[in-house]
Amino acid sequence: MPYLGGEEAVKELRRALSNPHVQADHLRYRNTILKVIRVMSQGVDVAGLFSEMVKACATVDVVQKKLVYVFLCSYASLNPELSLLVINTLRKDCQDPNPMVRSLALRNMTNLRLPSLVEYVEQPLMAGLRDRAACVRRVAVLGWAKLHNLQPHTDIDAAVVNELYSMLRDGDPVVMVNCLRALEEMLKEEGGVAVNKAIAYHLLNRLKECDVWGQCEVLRVLQRYRPQTEEELFDILSLLDPSLLSPHVPVMAATLGLFLSLCSPGLPAVSMAALERTQGPLLAACGSASQEMKFTALCHIQLLLRSLPGLMGAHYKRFFCGYAEPAYIKQRKMQVLVELVNDDNVGLVLDELKGYCTDVSPNTAQAAISAIGRIGRSYSDRCLEILTGLLGLKQEHITSVVVQTMQDLVWVCPQCSDSVCEALGGCEDTLQDSQGRQALLWLLGVHGERVSGAPYVLEAFVEQVRSELSAGVKTELLSATMRVFLCRPAETQDTLGRLLHYCIEEETDMCVRDQALLYYRLLHCGIEETRAVLQGRRSDPSLGVLIGRPAEPVSQWASSFNTLEPLRQGDAGTHSAAQGAPNHVTLDPKPSIDLCDPLNSSQDGGETLNRALPPAAAADSVSLLLPAPYAGLLAPCSGGSQLSLSLSPALSPEEFECLWLGGLQDPHAERGAREQKEEEDCVCVQESVRVSFVPHRSSPRGLQAALKLVNIQTMAFTPPHTLPWRVYLYTHTRWKSPIPSPPCEDTQTLVLGELLYTGGESGRVEDKDEKREGGEQRKGGSEEGRVKVTVKQQPRDDEAMRGFLLVLNATLHTVSSS
Repeated sequence: MPYLGGEEAVKELRRALSNPHVQADHLRYRNTILKVIRVMSQGVDVAGLFSEMVKACATVDVVQKKLVYVFLCSYASLNPELSLLVINTLRKDCQDPNPMVRSLALRNMTNLRLPSLVEYVEQPLMAGLRDRAACVRRVAVLGWAKLHNLQPHTDIDAAVVNELYSMLRDGDPVVMVNCLRALEEMLKEEGGVAVNKAIAYHLLNRLKECDVWGQCEVLRVLQRYRPQTEEELFDILSLLDPSLLSPHVPVMAATLGLFLSLCSPGLPAVSMAALERTQGPLLAACGSASQEMKFTALCHIQLLLRSLPGLMGAHYKRFFCGYAEPAYIKQRKMQVLVELVNDDNVGLVLDELKGYCTDVSPNTAQAAISAIGRIGRSYSDRCLEILTGLLGLKQEHITSVVVQTMQDLVWVCPQCSDSVCEALGGCEDTLQDSQGRQALLWLLGVHGERVSGAPYVLEAFVEQVRSELSAGVKTELLSATMRVFLCRPAETQDTLGRLLHYCIEEETDMCVRDQALLYYRLLHCGIEETRAVLQGRRSDPSLGVLIGRPAEPVSQWASSFNTLEPLRQGDAGTHSAAQGAPNHVTLDPKPSIDLCDPLNSSQDGGETLNRALPPAAAADSVSLLLPAPYAGLLAPCSGGSQLSLSLSPALSPEEFECLWLGGLQDPHAERGAREQKEEEDCVCVQESVRVSFVPHRSSPRGLQAALKLVNIQTMAFTPPHTLPWRVYLYTHTRWKSPIPSPPCEDTQTLVLGELLYTGGESGRVEDKDEKREGGEQRKGGSEEGRVKVTVKQQPRDDEAMRGFLLVLNATLHTVSSS
């Protein structure tokens, strides 16, 4: 609050400061100066007292000096000429026998921040670097950085830089850390401190002497150093090992960042081990009393879960929300819970999230419902039961988010459509916001034949279209009415006519009007043409639910660890939600990896895989993971090249579905010469694999983990205990050769696969060798079955196909034996 008697107070203070009687009494003089600082803090302009305060700094009282220096540093820029009067006093204080006075004088000499005073400051600062008192050296080192900021474009004195480098070996750890900070600031344009082996080992050996923030600074600077040998690398990691379990979270985070920086390129196993060891400190930070610390820890845990999805699985209860926690903490915890859901804890997690759905904060309730929807992509039945119960609450904000969540769930999991359509009845009366109504209209349009009252709900929307303010709702209403008309024309014809008439004749929004004109002209072309445009290919319900996004390599996010980047990122579910939401789907299959139709010869048995496979080339990293009977079969081809499997570039679920279903079109359709050539470059192979377990009763995550070890990515599973049981997967094959020579050239092929188990004899595809093995079933009372494997490859590479099938067969046998 501004001081009301400003001018009178300044005059009174000037008289008091100039009064000889006040100056003679040290206590009264100090109290008067304290009043000046108090008035200054209240917003009164006391710059007119600058000359009186300059006189007051000539004292032996340290407290009075500190008060005067606060005033002088605040108003020096407004009085640059009078500030010259202070320099003599400050330079004199730099020679004071009291180290506190010397350090105080140096600090305030640089805090004046006047370029005209630089020439007077350099000599005291250089002397301060060699001072016998550590507190003076600390101030002098930082003073050079402040001096550089005053004149950033001037040349840096090499003698000063050399002196600062030599002071890295100062006995005081604070001086050492201040030297690092000063050199970082002064050598910013050159990349900062140059760290060699001697400096790196010196900093590591003195790391324990520094305080928390000093250790963080040292660890950050050490990220620039790259060990020359592997032995040196492990020596550094051994020195850092105690700091990895530090009770101070900033030190632990900085140490882990250095670990990832050193190990990510070539030692992923060491990086993973370091991540696992840090879960204890991170969990402790999640229980911190500081909300900011808790939020930061949660953001970094989300970062770790991108590479280690099950890292915190055993501690999922630590992420249950507290009643008094802020909304942003609750939302982050729910995002982490979604990542930690598995078969063992899904019931408890869903019960906990269900309680949050009725939270007093609408944002928290909506976040909980969205989290249930994301879990529903793997556990649809349980989640749909909860979502259906929430619709019965008839609360506007809850109903809106539930309908939007159901929209996303139906898009990703088509097998949920019937349950969702049954639950939609009556919710149109509760929806008031535009996003909820758009989601409802989309569901009615896409699945209008399954919702008995769909035409009548749309009729109610059409009757109120004149009062509708949202253009998005109108465009969605047009699309929904058109789709329902195609499947139920008798009930929707009149409604569609009135809606088109309004949108064309009365609507002022040009986007809505143009869409209505498009539909009107499309109807003139005929019903079949309209149906072909509006009712495109839908997802195959047998694809099942998505297991989740694949684990990312640590190197993809290691550079952003222990920075502000994880805090700036949006919701963790944004990425996964964008894959399933209709408003965010991008269907852009890459032309270079399009799969054409399967060859007729392959379907007729001409391309079936021979059991007596010749030696197939494979990468060493893959062969090491295979069981002993199969490892010897993977050998380099005659040209010295080796086959490797890779997950890059990744395929989205939409791209996979488009490529897989696109190859199942009519193979007898007329094609041009170019299309026939592309077809000849593709291959489709089918074979049957005997397994000693019942696939549809086993855990999908076990098979997914086994395939991931050999760089085969699973895209989708059918729900457990469901027949027919399907798994969809893909990988890329590459030939690696230092000297390309046919047939082992440095080429890449895309391989898509399907595993099918029908549970009966009809699902088998047998060749001659398989028939000979037909009598050897159910040994020792164990259940056996046959999994039909269908593989598509483009471009065609028979050697790569044999190598892939060998790896896949070996992996299935390994899972079967375990």
